[in-house]
Amino acid sequence: METQGPGKLGGCRCGQVRFQAKPPVLLTMACHCKGCQRMTASAFSLSEMYAGANFELLSGNPVQGGMKASPVHYVCPECSSWVYTKVSSTIGDFINVRATMFDAPDQSLPFLETCTAEKLDWVEIGAPHAYEKFPPHEKFGGLIQEFMARST
Repeated sequence: METQGPGKLGGCRCGQVRFQAKPPVLLTMACHCKGCQRMTASAFSLSEMYAGANFELLSGNPVQGGMKASPVHYVCPECSSWVYTKVSSTIGDFINVRATMFDAPDQSLPFLETCTAEKLDWVEIGAPHAYEKFPPHEKFGGLIQEFMARST
């Protein structure tokens, strides 16, 4: 089941939920919001953004977690690992995969930091782009283009 074409494989901590994310990665980011801090029990969450059509569940049935509102966070029903978030916007549907859920996580610096107004004082990531809140929707197209140009 996990040999379904090129892409990055990953899953939750217990292995019940498995997924594949196919290129291209549209953005990498760190979110410092209080919600991400609480859901990860850490200073921030790390994500890789993919077009919704490029994300495939291979096994398991994730359930809604977090605030159960938009965007929708999905967790494993068995181990409660936060696996991904589905974001629907005017420019499309996206899946933000928690970067540490990949079998071989990307080790590069996140391209974008969000909610820096809520970050813990000692955190210094140094991403090329940082926003006190979330970037306005009209900025995402340019951010995606810049990230993809840098990634090639």
